[in-house]
Amino acid sequence: MKNPAQFICAMIVFAAGGVLPAQSQQPDSQAGLPLPLPSFVTDRPSAPLPSPTVASPAAPTAEPPSPALKENPLNTLRAFEPAADSEYHLGRGDAITIDFSGRPELQAKLVVGPDGRITLPLVGDVLLDGLTRPEAGKAIETAMSAYYSNMTVQVSVTQYTSNRVLVLGAVEHPGVLTFEGQPKLLEALTRAGMMQKDTTRSGQLPEQCAIYRGNDKVAWVDVRSLIETGNALANMRLQRDDIVYVPSAQERFVSILGEVQHPGAVSLMHNSTVASVLAEVGGITDHAGNNPRLTVVDPASGTSQEIKYADLMNPAKSLEIKLKPGQIIYVPRSGFFKATYVLERLTPMVNVMTMMAYAGIL
Repeated sequence: MKNPAQFICAMIVFAAGGVLPAQSQQPDSQAGLPLPLPSFVTDRPSAPLPSPTVASPAAPTAEPPSPALKENPLNTLRAFEPAADSEYHLGRGDAITIDFSGRPELQAKLVVGPDGRITLPLVGDVLLDGLTRPEAGKAIETAMSAYYSNMTVQVSVTQYTSNRVLVLGAVEHPGVLTFEGQPKLLEALTRAGMMQKDTTRSGQLPEQCAIYRGNDKVAWVDVRSLIETGNALANMRLQRDDIVYVPSAQERFVSILGEVQHPGAVSLMHNSTVASVLAEVGGITDHAGNNPRLTVVDPASGTSQEIKYADLMNPAKSLEIKLKPGQIIYVPRSGFFKATYVLERLTPMVNVMTMMAYAGIL
């Protein structure tokens, strides 16, 4: 095809799956003239044009599900905390007094045994563990009904010793603590005492602790944050046989590597930020340059994130990320100092080569 227009038209026809017009029928006299756009000819019969239709209303499409809202952690803690007016349940070790109406000679002062039972004359063992005081009175009445009729029994607690909480972890006095009344978190932590090596500059309480209840419940409490915000959940009520675990500060740390003054591990606080942990290690070195791109690596998830140092230090940009234990913050060496490093290594070699050339060795 001599005519560019003819070639373009032919390519359009070919791309559309049509048949090129016969070249032999093209007069030579028209070779230099632009060809009209050829009609598309196919082997398939052309389909009739669709008749105009009135657009029907579009069927309603299902709206995308709205993103699920995450439950407020404070609401989770409130649900985990037992009610303030919850009725006391007898437990092993509690000292009780049993009064029998109209029969003062039957009064008994007993201690609930390790098996949760007491022993009474005539009736033998009665299980009281886990019962409220009225329920315990009914259980004793039922046990003695074979010997006494129309008897009313009243049970009172003279010494609460079953309110036990186990405190473990980074504390000076790990073990079982017994409470006269309902156990509370801050009292348990204060009595257990923080280990000196884990003591922070801001006080004698841990940043965080876990409360284990039974075999399937656990709640993490940000003690320091709750205290600083004045939230009463910092001293939340505990249940009998709760286990309070205080993690060591060494278990919550991030690693700072690269061009910083003192690379290594930095313990995480509840309000730790990238800027604050950089300050902990003395800041970046001159070899990092004016605006290095810091990389925050999370080995647990296999992800990483880059942050410009200038953006990090600019309060107007409010650029921060939530740090998690085990993360690695890397500050690279700037390109200028990389080149300087190479030159420093090359210079002695160049001097040796020059001396060898003067000596005629090379």
